[in-house]
Amino acid sequence: MPQPHAKLKAFPVFLRVEGRTVAIVGNGDEALAKARLIAQSSARLVVIADGAEPALRGWLRDHDATLVEAAYDPSLIEGAALVFAASGNEALDRRVSDDARRLGIAVNAVDRPDLCDFYTPAIVNRAPLAVAVGTEGAGPVLAQMVRARIDAMLPPSLGVLAALANSFRDAAENLFPKGLARRSFWHSFFSGAPARALEAGGEREARAAAGRLLAEQGRGFGHVALVGAGPGAEDLLTLRAHRLLMEADVIVHDALVPEAVIAMGRRDAERLPVGKRKGCHSKTQSEINALLVRLGREGKRVVRLKSGDPLVFGRAGEEMQALRDTAISFEVVPGVTSAFAAAADFELPLTLRGVTSSMVFTTGHDLKGNSLPDWAKLAISGATVAVYMGRSVAADVAQRLMDAGLSPDTAVAVVENASLPNRRRFHGTLADLPSLQAREDLGGPVMTIIGDAVAGADFSRSEPLAAFRPVPMDAATEEAR
Repeated sequence: MPQPHAKLKAFPVFLRVEGRTVAIVGNGDEALAKARLIAQSSARLVVIADGAEPALRGWLRDHDATLVEAAYDPSLIEGAALVFAASGNEALDRRVSDDARRLGIAVNAVDRPDLCDFYTPAIVNRAPLAVAVGTEGAGPVLAQMVRARIDAMLPPSLGVLAALANSFRDAAENLFPKGLARRSFWHSFFSGAPARALEAGGEREARAAAGRLLAEQGRGFGHVALVGAGPGAEDLLTLRAHRLLMEADVIVHDALVPEAVIAMGRRDAERLPVGKRKGCHSKTQSEINALLVRLGREGKRVVRLKSGDPLVFGRAGEEMQALRDTAISFEVVPGVTSAFAAAADFELPLTLRGVTSSMVFTTGHDLKGNSLPDWAKLAISGATVAVYMGRSVAADVAQRLMDAGLSPDTAVAVVENASLPNRRRFHGTLADLPSLQAREDLGGPVMTIIGDAVAGADFSRSEPLAAFRPVPMDAATEEAR
């Protein structure tokens, strides 16, 4: 049989304090902490302090709160909605608690659970929306940790959106019958065009979008987010990317995006792999474009999840054009590109004062043609070069750059599976780079960074490229036998 949930000893409620007095007894840091908490509400804040410390006195003055400079007396808390005993003195806190209870006022004594009628939660404030996290006084640090996670999940504009929703409440109740139709409208309101307009910074645009949603009888149109999944580690995903994944109806993802990142999406979201890897294209780019357009026309909220950053070798330009041509709304959410993750893995400065102040992002295939790309001149003049997907053409890259005049002794750093626990790091020089092409043991995405700034990297956890010796074909065949 399933075990019953433990019962709460304190029932969470939201108490109306607008225009009412909340009294705090104390003159130091504990009183200041409670004052800062109560100041998030519209309560009338009164602090009773005999000899208030300068920090408390200054804060109260700056926040238009009342300071009563007197020794504590029960008459000073009469009529309060809530009382906080925050003196740091056990005897005084107990006296305040006893007096408050005698006067029928709920009381909280800081760090003294036995004297408390209520506990102050950790608050996520998106007024008028509030999320309160409590542990019945058992683990305030835990409550703060949970609060931080919730705070990161909720966009800063959510409170303004909630206030905007309140102004449309009567119109929605008149237009939509109670039940599914009304819930669908509000779902589209809070996750559709009004919410997106507000996040982009336009309250006027959000109000106009809400009006259109009403006029369209609540039928929300689809939206596509081109989201950077980062280099692989799920904790490098941006907060906005995570929020969109949690709201998505469909997640269209590349092959290089790890399952751990995809799993951060809404549990019941449809997952569509469209990944392109070398030698295995599950869908052409035109087919992916058509898929995004179709899903948008069906009214779906779509996350197009791309490895790294969607605007760096991510074919996002073609997808954005397809969405523009069909008038489907979209947005772009940047991600941590693999070059930055690889540099972090090596503690490698991509720019270094006095050494290099410019960077080049390229793919190895750009160096296979007959003519040297214009950016190669930057590499020769000292720019740091980040080569994406360059293992299979490493020899060509090295030879072309050396033929163009880049020193064979130029430092090189290579990372397979940047940012992930199974990453592998290698270091050497441009002359050593061709050995990378023979590394059939490297099955993950490989990032190569070339330039004088690379010499400042930490090579203590990496293998020398020059140490690799490919096994001759006849020896390998003999060993297999």
